[in-house]
Amino acid sequence: MKLYKQHIVNKEITAIKLFEEKQVRTLWDAEQEKWYISIVDVVAVLTDSPNPRKYWSVLKTRLKGEGSQLTTNCSQLKMQSADGKYYKTDVADTEQLFRLIQSIPSPKAEPFKLWLARVASERLDELQDPELSIDRALEQYLQLGYSENWINQRIKSIEVRKELTDEWKKRGLQEGIQFATLTDIITKAWSDKTTKEYKVLKGLKKENLRDNMTNTELILNMLAEASTKDISVAVSPKDFEESKKVAAQGGNVAKVARQELEAKTGKKVVTALNAKDALNGLPQVEKPIDKKGERRSKK
Repeated sequence: MKLYKQHIVNKEITAIKLFEEKQVRTLWDAEQEKWYISIVDVVAVLTDSPNPRKYWSVLKTRLKGEGSQLTTNCSQLKMQSADGKYYKTDVADTEQLFRLIQSIPSPKAEPFKLWLARVASERLDELQDPELSIDRALEQYLQLGYSENWINQRIKSIEVRKELTDEWKKRGLQEGIQFATLTDIITKAWSDKTTKEYKVLKGLKKENLRDNMTNTELILNMLAEASTKDISVAVSPKDFEESKKVAAQGGNVAKVARQELEAKTGKKVVTALNAKDALNGLPQVEKPIDKKGERRSKK
């Protein structure tokens, strides 16, 4: 089984699923009871193309020229990108994808079809027994090499994040730039680094920052977000500007805890150490910095 990290947006469930360790963004529409799946991600899986967006653009043009209804019927939905923001993305339901796969020559086509059918079946099972989705999330993280203790923290962090974003929505704040700005303020306040600086420190590009935090980093990040939510509930900020002040205050709660811990242990909490490396007891290795100031992997 290859599943997944998920969160609920209104009546929809967005999830990142894995096929042969490659990420595929999906969205479950509860009203229509069907999955919508990112076409670009499917193209990336089937073709191993270095530029799946361009591949899909060329294929879409070709299909239109052939009079195919596939491109006409495909929808666009907002999905989270590597930078944490949401952008309109070409998606297709499972039935459309089965037809689309026929247009892409790939030895992975048949295994992917089987995986796709399994994904649809598993979601229906989860509707009857919600604990299955949690079990599958646990299984996937275990397969990726994380410890059960870390996984419990990660799943809890998703719950804490959801509570915070629900609070922001109640205050009339908008997903996208406003959410990203507030997240950046919280991160900067407790870690002394913006989200981008934090990712650069860990040598990340498209990878999820939280999936690369150590246990202690995750706990402090949760404390910052939970504190922000609690303060927001208590003071009821009227607008975005007031919410920014609340975000800084919430982040500062975790900063105090971080500084106290560092003073007691003599060790930095925020480091380049990757969560899986830390859990496996591997030493911290600083990646060399390129001309753009970003850390790069040694070849």
